[in-house]
This record gives sequence, structure tokens and C-alpha cells, in this order.
Amino acid sequence: MLCASVFAAPAYSSILSISDEAARVQALNEHLSTRSYVRGYSLSQADVDVFRQLSAPPADTRLFHVARWFRHIEAILGGPCGRGEPCGRQASKGRREQPQWSPPAGSPPCKLRLYNSLTRSKDVFIPQHGKKVTWYCCGPTVYDASHMGHARSYISFDILRRVLRDYFGYDVFYCMNITDVDDKIIRRARQNYLFEQYREKQPPAAQLLDDVHAALKLFSVKLRETTDPDKKQMLERIQHAVKLAAEPLERAMQSDTGAAVTGQALLAEAKDLLSDWLDCALGSEVTDNSIFSQLPKFWEEEFHRDMEALNVLPPDVLTRVSEYVPEIVNFVQKIVDNGYGYASNGSVYFDTAKFASSERHSYGKLVPEAVGDQKALQEGEGDLSISADRLSEKRSPNDFALWKASKPGEPSWPCPWGKGRPGWHIECSAMAGTLLGASMDIHGGGFDLRFPHHDNELAQSEAYFENDCWVRYFLHTGHLTIAGCKMSKSLKNFITIKDALKKHSARQLRLAFLMHSWKDTLDYSSNTMESALQYEKFMNEFFLNVKDILRAPVDITGRFEKWEDEESELNESFYDKKAAVHEALCDNVDTRTVLEEMRALVSRCNLYMAARKAARRRPNRALLESIALYLTHMLTIFGAIEEESSLGFPVRGPGTSLDLESTVMPYLQVLSEFREGVRKIAREQKVPEVLQLSDALRDDILPELGVRFEDHEGLPTVVKLGDREALLREREEKRQVRPVFQAAKLAKMKIPPSEMFLSESDKYSKFDENGLPTHDTEGKELSKGRAKKLRKLFEAQEKLYKEYLQAVQTGSFQ
Repeated sequence: MLCASVFAAPAYSSILSISDEAARVQALNEHLSTRSYVRGYSLSQADVDVFRQLSAPPADTRLFHVARWFRHIEAILGGPCGRGEPCGRQASKGRREQPQWSPPAGSPPCKLRLYNSLTRSKDVFIPQHGKKVTWYCCGPTVYDASHMGHARSYISFDILRRVLRDYFGYDVFYCMNITDVDDKIIRRARQNYLFEQYREKQPPAAQLLDDVHAALKLFSVKLRETTDPDKKQMLERIQHAVKLAAEPLERAMQSDTGAAVTGQALLAEAKDLLSDWLDCALGSEVTDNSIFSQLPKFWEEEFHRDMEALNVLPPDVLTRVSEYVPEIVNFVQKIVDNGYGYASNGSVYFDTAKFASSERHSYGKLVPEAVGDQKALQEGEGDLSISADRLSEKRSPNDFALWKASKPGEPSWPCPWGKGRPGWHIECSAMAGTLLGASMDIHGGGFDLRFPHHDNELAQSEAYFENDCWVRYFLHTGHLTIAGCKMSKSLKNFITIKDALKKHSARQLRLAFLMHSWKDTLDYSSNTMESALQYEKFMNEFFLNVKDILRAPVDITGRFEKWEDEESELNESFYDKKAAVHEALCDNVDTRTVLEEMRALVSRCNLYMAARKAARRRPNRALLESIALYLTHMLTIFGAIEEESSLGFPVRGPGTSLDLESTVMPYLQVLSEFREGVRKIAREQKVPEVLQLSDALRDDILPELGVRFEDHEGLPTVVKLGDREALLREREEKRQVRPVFQAAKLAKMKIPPSEMFLSESDKYSKFDENGLPTHDTEGKELSKGRAKKLRKLFEAQEKLYKEYLQAVQTGSFQ
């Protein structure tokens, strides 16, 4: 109930009757000055009626009684009410309540999408079990040196794995296999063994010639049967080379001179032909299983060394076919028990027709248009498994081997169907199924494995588990071409990883891959690598510049400087680029776009630093450090920074883990400061010989040690530690252009400042007594700003001209 208050009826009526608001407020202030309206104050209807006449407390400080009264009533009622609106007390007895809070609208989060070969589209990535990701990757068949085709797949998957783990925060369990039982391995192991035995016997020249001719005869049959034009051309080159190598031995045999020397040369040139010929004749007699394990063991070790050199993370678990034979046998048996496999003459085949006719299954999920491609199917079966008798064992030409009965000269293991060995496709199904279960999140491999290998993997695994979801996301890396040509080991058109690393570093190779989509064809060429080298140099220069800024001594409070518009704009660009990077990574891990966004960010930083340098102002070190740390973090995620690095690309001592930069930089900084002091004295005392020695130290001596000094007029020397070979290349390039540059500089120095503008009649019409322009071509007087700029150019030329005259006097210029 409202009680009596400071307003008696007469006072209340008189105040409300005043029409002028200012006069009414003045009257209210005088009335309130004689009343108590805070402690013990009771609110009445009169208070409410007068309060409703005001929209806010008066701003005039002389009316403080009204302002105080207004705030007191407002606290009780909760704010002024509009005319005709009911006023009520606050529920908390005069206390204010927090207003209702509304969350910001925000924006929908960007979701990671991966190109899924099962749908041939970018699908939102949703792991089956929270943040855990199970991933199986097809590993190499180890019978020869790893090549750039291998690098294409394993570097690309390493990048994807690192991004999922270190950027998106998934817990990735990565499994990879080693194929150490395969038709290629069996044939190569036998050939190597038989050729070494043949060479150790040191056949007489006559026998060697006879054997080479026999091998050429067999080779000619193979050449006639070859239909692929590229392969046919390659075989013709081999045949021609062997025939040429045989001619000197034939001539030597006729003259009985130099047979031993030319015989060794022929043996080396004809190795492939003789190996194939020996295997056809004696391969079935090779029965020692250790012969078939030595070759893959050697090349597996070489593969792991190559992957380590490329900074590819090792798998969490690695499986070998030879170690999983019991699991493979059990896997095959269950497929047979489920009705999708059948035994035939000691081998076991997958019944593709039975599987495809099942309502629960589908055959050829990845490349349905390739089903029935007999050439592809036979390549998948292996060279030793496509004889007429083997093909006749199948119910359908589309069926493929789960288990192969071993022939003489092949390794074998006991099983319910007789001695045999695993088929190629079954190994991945059995090993992945054993470790990852009935369904995995990601399966990866090269593009050329889609059919028949991966389609057959899917079929036999889903036949085993009786499901339709063995793989949720199938990722396939793109092909690799060499200078636009197809890369093929069988065509001997390949570059080994070791050879590639002799020309370029692991970081440069990885940057080349990052600059292309992981699922598209990548051309390994000089242009591709040059782009990678330029990107590395561009980023490294930025890191070195930021490091130089951070090395400048500053107190603790000096690290935090006031931001001007330039800093705010750069920071806004920084966050825009980070958002763009995130969107690109969500879009099928588009590293190509990411690197371009990072390049644009560095370009923006370079402009900022250049503007600060021109204004003789120090850049904001904290902001540049934040950007450099972010870029370092991203490059580390991509595996382009091999070791732990606080900022930028680490500089290590040759063959050691020593952090060369932190070790030698204090000494180089002292040397730089000492050199600056010496140069200053030499300029003041006019001692050009000392300046020349100082330049020689910068240009000739320090690059040999991997050190670069950069001199800037009016600023401290920038000290950078870099790659010695790169610095030497830069030095050579500078030496080549230096004569041209010096000639141009000399020509400019010879121009007297009074004449430098006189030739520019297309810009100026009048000049003062010193030769400075005063009017433009239209006869208008130059603005003060423009005249000031021309004056600066005039003074700079005046300085150059004086240097020229002094050099002429001392004999420096002829």
C-alpha cells in the first residue's frame, strides 16, 4: 500500500499544474530541499505521479535534489514508466536485478570434409567413436628401391594424418602394412639368386655369348607379345643395348684379346635378360624359403630409412604378410564358410557373382565401371598367377585368388587346402580386420589401387564380417608424373627417393606436395621444385627478419607498445588469414590454398615492416612474433619443420642436433656491432680501404660460413643465419649482375644534381637557379609537398655526385 510522503496535496497539485517542464523541475527541487526523502521515506501515489512526468534526472547540477530523489524512486520502481503505463515495485525490495542476457548469434562452425572415393564427393568427416580415428594405409611391396611415387602417397598421407591429429585434435591410430610375400618379390628374389650363382661361376666368354643369345631369343618373344607402346619401346632399348654390348666381346673372341674385360661389361649390361632367362629355366629349383625373405627384408629397411629422411611419421603399428599367415588362413576359411569363397585345385577363389547377387552386398563400390576389366584383374593376380591352368580353375574370369597353391620355386605355408601362399588382396583385409575390427574410419592408398585391389579388399572383408561398411572413408592420393610423363617402375621411368634427396631437401619436397592437392596428379619437375624453393626462401626471409627484430635489446615494458592504425590493420589481416586457413583445411585439407593464404599474410607483414623501416620506426615486435609463431606452428603441423623450433626453420650444425642459431648468434651479433663501429670510423676518417675490407667480409667470407650481413642506411646491420649452399648461389648471382649494376650506378653518380631534372621537360616547365623544378608542364607552381619530395631527391643526388668526385680524385674510378 502506498503511504503518505513528502508531497502533501496542495504541493502535489501546484507542482503538477506547472506547464513549463523547466519551471516544474525547479519548483520540485525547491520543495524537496525542505524534505527528507531517503531514510524513512515512504512512497506514495503522489510520488509516482510526479515521477512519471520526468523521463530522466536533470543534468543541471544545481537541481541535485531532484536528481537524488529521481534515482531513489527509480531504484524502488525499476525505472521511469511511460505515460499511462502502470508502475510497480521491484521484486527485490528496492534492489536492482540483472537484466536478462542473450548469447550472441555467432556463426555456424566450419566442418571438416574429406574427398571420399566411395561417394566421389567431399563428405563431412564423422569418426565412429568420438575423437578416435582408425586408419589403415596400404604400404609398399618391398622388392626394389622406394621411388617418388611412394613419396607421393606417404608424404601426402603423413600431411593428412598430422593435420587430423595436430590441428583438428583427433586421436589417430595409424596402421600400415608391408607386403613381403608377392609374385614380384618371388620372381625378383629368384632372379637375383640365380644371377649371382651364374656370375660366381665366371662363365667362359664363349658360354656367356651363347647364353646371352639364348636370353635374347626368349626376350624377343616377350617383345613381340607386348602391346603397350611405352613398354615395347623400353624393351626395344634394352634389346639394342645388349646387342651393342655383345659386339665387342664377339670381336675380342675372334682376335683372342680383352675377352675378360669385355665379358664383364656384357654381363653387367645383360643382367635383366639373363636373370629372366635363368628364372625361366631354373626358377622351379629354388626351394630355400630364406631366399624369399632376404630380399624384402633388405628393401623394407631401405624404405624405413627413406621415410625417416622424408620426415614421415612411422605408423603406430606395422604389419607384414609373412607374420600374419595364420590370421590370413582363418580369414579365408570364414569367407568360404560364409559362402563367398570356393577351393579349386589347392587354391581358394572369391566368388564375385555370389557376392554381388547378395542383397546385403555390392561388388565394385569404388570403380563399378571397371568390373570385368580382365587386364586390370590379371595385373592384380600377379605375373606368376595368370597361367592358363590357373585361369581355368575359376568359376568366373572376374573371381580372384584369396589363397594360391604354391608351385615349385615359390614359398609356401601349410593350410587346409594344401601348401600355398596368400593372395595379394587378402593380406590387407586380414591384417586390418585383425587390428581395426569390422569397420574402420579411413582407408588410404594410391589412386591406381582403387580397382581391383581396394574393390576386392572391400568385397572380401564385407563377406567376412557380413556387413556393408568395412571402410567409412576411402582416401586415394593422386598420380605422380615426371616432367609430364607417366612414372612407372616397370618402364624404368622413375626417380628413387634417395636420388631426389640428393637434389632437394625433405622440406622442399614436402613443400612441393603441399602446394598441390593431395588427391590430384602432381608433376615432379624442375618448375614444381623451383616453386617450392622460392616459397621456402620467401618464408625463411620473413622468419630471419622477425628474429632480427626480436634480438634487438629492449626492456620488459618496451615489449608492449601502443598500437597505431597500422598494427590494428595488420592484426585484422592476421585473423582474417587464420580464418581462411581454417576454412581451407576444413575443405578437404586444401594445403594449396593454405600456403597461398600464409604467403599473403607474410606479404602483408613485409609491407608493414618496410613502411616502419622507411619511417625509421621500430615494428611492433609482439605482433610480428605472434604471426611468426603461428606460421611456424602451421608449418610444423604440416611436417615442413622437422625438429622442434621456437620460431621459423631451425638451423642445425651439419650431422648434429646442435642448435646452431642459438649457439653462434651472440658471437655474430658482436662481430656485426664491431664491424658497424669500424665502418663508421672509416667513413668519418675517409679510409676506403677499410670499407672495402668490411664489404669483403660481408660479401665473400661470411657466405662461406652460411652467414649473411644486410646493411641498411641509417639502421643496424641485419644478421641472418642461412643455408650455406643457398647463400653461395646468391653470391654468384650477385657477382654476375654486379658489373651491370655498378655501371648503372656509376652512370647515375656522374650526373650533377643541377642537371638531373632538366631532361624531364615532359614533367616540368620552369626551374630555379639550382636546377630544381618550380612549375609543371601547364605552368602551374608545384605544391609544397611535391617540391619537398624533389628537394630530397636533389639532396640524395648531391651526395652521390660528391662521392663520385671524391672517387675520381682518389683514383677509385677510371
